[in-house]
Amino acid sequence: MKAYQITENYNIETLALVQKDYPKVLPHQVLVKMSSVSLNYRDLLVINGIDNWKPPVGRVPISDGVGRIVEVGNQVSSLAVGDRVAGLFLPNWIEGKLRPEKLTNSLGGRAHDGLLQEYVVFGETEVIEVPAFLTDDAAATLPCAALTAWHGLIEKGKINKGNTVLIQGTGGVSIFSMQFALMAGAEVILISSSEEKLNLANKMGVKHLINYKTTPNWEDKVLELTNGSGVDHVVEVVGSDHINRSIDVVSFDGTVSLIGVINGLYGNINTAKIMSKEIKLQGIEVGSKEMFERMNKAIEASQMQPVIYKTFPFSEAREAFHSLQAGNHFGKICIQF
Repeated sequence: MKAYQITENYNIETLALVQKDYPKVLPHQVLVKMSSVSLNYRDLLVINGIDNWKPPVGRVPISDGVGRIVEVGNQVSSLAVGDRVAGLFLPNWIEGKLRPEKLTNSLGGRAHDGLLQEYVVFGETEVIEVPAFLTDDAAATLPCAALTAWHGLIEKGKINKGNTVLIQGTGGVSIFSMQFALMAGAEVILISSSEEKLNLANKMGVKHLINYKTTPNWEDKVLELTNGSGVDHVVEVVGSDHINRSIDVVSFDGTVSLIGVINGLYGNINTAKIMSKEIKLQGIEVGSKEMFERMNKAIEASQMQPVIYKTFPFSEAREAFHSLQAGNHFGKICIQF
């Protein structure tokens, strides 16, 4: 079978397309023929060998994907050949609160091969069935970006009707956060540097749009839109010192969900203002299988459609990563097998 592997140069151009042996299935495992995978910013950190995300040479990248089971081990009882499943980003986090042991073995990272290969072996508990009405590409977007957004806003954020949510940008987590906030009946404010993307968000139901290129002091506009009180929840995807801007626009007793680190891994944060405004600054890891099941039910009930920016064929995987790195996408980028 074919697979892409990371080489010692750690960059997109040197991803190697290789032939691997067809994997064998143990009694409690299933073999999945991959149909589609979707890309996350984290995949770029892995491929480029950045900081704690640097994997060993030979790692197969990508955490998110969907496929159909083509073989089951003789001890598997909950799944069957033909079932369409997605792999869990954190296969050890099935339920309950996050613990160190549940954070290990994330797909396509330092510890475990990912899904940019034609066939993948999973443990029986390490996959989840996905909503039947979604296409393969749409279903492939759920394990990381969708679940992270769901975890931050719905599971921990408890967002509901009457709340105001600030969304930063239009990448995968941001668009899913926008969709879940709208689903919950919240008022959404979205910032982007692209008028085209702001118009697309408007068509999806967002009323309050700010171009941070033409309005560099966008915090003032957010406060104006909220009559000076600030928003109840900020989806912070930039990280580093940018968190201070989220602190400025979140309300007293509001929440900032730290989900992205696009601007860097460290920053100087105004801790006094966090204290005086009684702000909840919460880090959000992807989520558990239990959360994924609840998210799937909500997606099915609302018939929510993930937003696909572009799909590339398997042979053009490098081009797909370059597209992600360029940052022009609105929603998710997929690779189809």
